[in-house]
Amino acid sequence: MALSSLISNILLLLLFSFTKEALSVSKLSVTDNDNYVSREILAEQEADRVYGLPGQPAVKFKQYAGYITVNETHGRALFYWFFEATHKPEEKPVLLWLNGGPGCSSIGYGEAEELGPFFPQDSSQPKLKLNPYSWNNAVNLLFLESPVGVGFSYTNTSSDIIELGDSITAKDSHIFVIKWFRRFPQFRSHKFYIAGESYAGHYVPQLSELIFDNNLNHAEKDYINFKGFLIGNALLDDETDQKGMIDYAWDHAVISDALYHNITAICDFNHPIQNQTNECNTELNKYFDVYKIIDMYSLYTPRCFSNLSSTSTNEASQTSSKINRWQRKRAGYDPCASDYTEVYLNRPEVQKALHANVTKIPYPWTHCSDNITFWNDSPQSILPVLKKLVAGGLRIWVFSGDTDGRIPVTATRYTLRKLGLGIVEDWSPWYTSRQVGGWSIVYDGLTFVTIRGAGHQVPTFTPKQALQLLRHFIDNKKLPSRPI
Repeated sequence: MALSSLISNILLLLLFSFTKEALSVSKLSVTDNDNYVSREILAEQEADRVYGLPGQPAVKFKQYAGYITVNETHGRALFYWFFEATHKPEEKPVLLWLNGGPGCSSIGYGEAEELGPFFPQDSSQPKLKLNPYSWNNAVNLLFLESPVGVGFSYTNTSSDIIELGDSITAKDSHIFVIKWFRRFPQFRSHKFYIAGESYAGHYVPQLSELIFDNNLNHAEKDYINFKGFLIGNALLDDETDQKGMIDYAWDHAVISDALYHNITAICDFNHPIQNQTNECNTELNKYFDVYKIIDMYSLYTPRCFSNLSSTSTNEASQTSSKINRWQRKRAGYDPCASDYTEVYLNRPEVQKALHANVTKIPYPWTHCSDNITFWNDSPQSILPVLKKLVAGGLRIWVFSGDTDGRIPVTATRYTLRKLGLGIVEDWSPWYTSRQVGGWSIVYDGLTFVTIRGAGHQVPTFTPKQALQLLRHFIDNKKLPSRPI
């Protein structure tokens, strides 16, 4: 009898435990709890899990890489690389980083040379260096190669490439974000931010607008806990960006008085550069000739003269074409860093570890796509979108490395002045330890920050200050106004 009673009690306990767990799972499913992850979803995550890369130092955080299909009919799929935060990822926000171009890789630039955990090194063997100032020290960090045709992202419908533009890029990126949170539902309730640089001055606000509009229906199944965005050295307004580019060059002793006078007298920057008169283009070509001998994206750092870089296309020579590649030039403390990235990401064993290039694309991975030669739609100004999102209450910070000649601090100041926002706190210095890190101005609904001594890719040149900037943006705190 005792044994029989014991067995009965054990069975009852097991039944009770199973029933309780089943009810719990059922409740999670019914309430669509953000922390519930089904077996099917866990299997998808596991398929994307990256357990180690060739030449990678040991780390404790998890990383994932793979594809999200954004158009089943056309077979359009975008490649991502995701890093959980180094500490307490369950408590940290998710941040999506986008690079520009249009047509340049957020993995090649953002992850591998600016703010990601791993930087490829110059070596005959695959080798990665751990970045101590990686942004996943503060956030769960997501990189996306967008649009299709960039990096490892692909389409099975070749006509998609000639239809690319701002609109389709924003829509596909929006679908990606929705589907990514479906694949990683444990992060759905986390605060979500977007950041980027250069032509991402279009990408980031346009994607933000789609998410913002979609979130107006709070009952929406795919509601995203979106809080704001951060954009650096960003293309925002053609007129002021172009005027500021020329003014900055003259003010920084890059061009002569005579050339500056000719350009400002002949060129009308109310029109795009590619639509200027022949007389204007003649003067602009003289201007761009200067940037064949110094780095337009970082005035005071050396250029790379490796064999690989010497054969690459200089962005300045592309300016009069139909598509302006705002981010093609090499830049960095080591001016040849992009060469190392290109070699590393074209290694078959690296692509296998990243679950990349699954369709065996017939061209090598490059920082900026040679296949994207036409861009259908690109509004001359993003300011109407910024005004809408400022009014919507999103947190918006704009930052600018002050040694960038391509989208210089002068241009961004002209652009933000156009918004007509009231000034809450005027121009004032901020500090990194005991040194001035730059200056900031707080507008009513937008904060602008300069980073002293940084070029176009701010985290590459001033990594400590860039991480400091991110932390204060995420915490919605002013940068320190006194030495710390």
